[in-house]
Amino acid sequence: MHGPAKQIDVEQTSGSGASVGAAVDAAAAALINARLDRLPMGWPIWRLVLMVALGAWFEIYDVFFTAYIGPGLVRSGIFTTSTVNFFGFTGLGAFVAAMFAGLFVGTLVFGQLADRFGRRAVFTGALLWYTAAAVLLACQHTAEWIIFFRFLTGIGAGAEIVTIDSYTTELVPANSRGRSFAFLQAIQFSAVPTVALVAWYFVPTAPLGIDGWRWVVWIGCAGAVAVWFIRLGLPESPRWLAQRGRIAEADAIVSRLEREIVARTGSLLPEPEPQPPVVQEAEVSFAELWRSRYRGRTIMMLVFNFFQSIGYYGFASWVPTLLIAKGINVTHSLLYSFVIAIANPIGPLLSMTFAERIERKWIVVGSATSMAIIGLIFSRQDDAALIVALGVAMALASNCLTFSYRAYQAELFPTRMRSRAIGAVYSISRISAMFSGFLIAFCLRDFGVTGVFALIAGSMAIVVATIGIFGPRTNGLKLETVSA
Repeated sequence: MHGPAKQIDVEQTSGSGASVGAAVDAAAAALINARLDRLPMGWPIWRLVLMVALGAWFEIYDVFFTAYIGPGLVRSGIFTTSTVNFFGFTGLGAFVAAMFAGLFVGTLVFGQLADRFGRRAVFTGALLWYTAAAVLLACQHTAEWIIFFRFLTGIGAGAEIVTIDSYTTELVPANSRGRSFAFLQAIQFSAVPTVALVAWYFVPTAPLGIDGWRWVVWIGCAGAVAVWFIRLGLPESPRWLAQRGRIAEADAIVSRLEREIVARTGSLLPEPEPQPPVVQEAEVSFAELWRSRYRGRTIMMLVFNFFQSIGYYGFASWVPTLLIAKGINVTHSLLYSFVIAIANPIGPLLSMTFAERIERKWIVVGSATSMAIIGLIFSRQDDAALIVALGVAMALASNCLTFSYRAYQAELFPTRMRSRAIGAVYSISRISAMFSGFLIAFCLRDFGVTGVFALIAGSMAIVVATIGIFGPRTNGLKLETVSA
């Protein structure tokens, strides 16, 4: 039994000594990973996850206010619930699509910056980006400018999502990744009932003569600025630093965590388990995702993400509008949406009890199956109480799906390319979600609520088949073992 491990000295020599130095770097990076994996999930690590989650809270607030200010945008005459043309820019579907178009650019283009410049720098910068864009969005009075700034907020949120998932995966020990993502999502998604409650109060009104939906956006922006300062205290990902050869910096961060945990528990830490040397590659290209080692996983996650977003956002982004389509007025629709939204943080909290006990891929499969069944039943109901109960069940299942697949896809790729890979496979979900705004509007207009949930159920069936048949197991495995 040992306390904090000492840093491995790295020799920098010329000639044949250079290869020896590189080998030592790789071994030292592997030791950093091993030291992180042997840490217990004590308060020092939970605190860092909490700090990440607080910033992510406003990213979720930003993404989900789409659904809750939608009725207000329609009420103010800026948008309509449907359009004459499929791709019309005056319909609410265009507002939803603009966010996902921005998320696509953010995840695919800007998400990869975290592999080059570090996790911490990107997610602190992204938080300021989408906060500034959201402030400007709420100052606009035409559909075109609102769509433009919604696109910009999506870019910041997209980069944020990718970086948060990479950082959390790399920070926590191997046997706690599922619980950590469940906890992260529980904190994040408490933003959903918050924005639902704020919208229920403000959207039907116009405080100080200003449309209520604008207040909903501004309130979220005010808190995001405060949390940005909290995030400045987060360290960089030790695994990323070690991967880049910055062993001394990684060692300092891990040593501090080790000291804090030993001081709190009063127990010595176990010896780090041997791990293979970390592959040292400074630059990674998208082409590597299509080489034999990762091609199967890349295709699997592209198919998965394309269809899961149709199912997830087809419900989450349209809850108030779907309720109105079932004959519930705007005020009651927003109130019922708030009740349904309360399930968003509760689902991940409940999931913490089994996140490490059930294989991750089967949690994904079970959640997607539940969403398909519950959604079809929801579409056939007319009783308000039953509709709300089924909506709560749908929210529980969808959030169980979300936390599990976020952890799952981050585990499938190595540290040197994790953000780039997550951004690449995640970005396709932004394309499908962007078109889902138009698809849902089209189905709602021509086939009603039943048509909407038939589309969701079909999408979830493809999700189940994709992960159930082709997904590898990941629970409890070391990150570099899974990715290899």
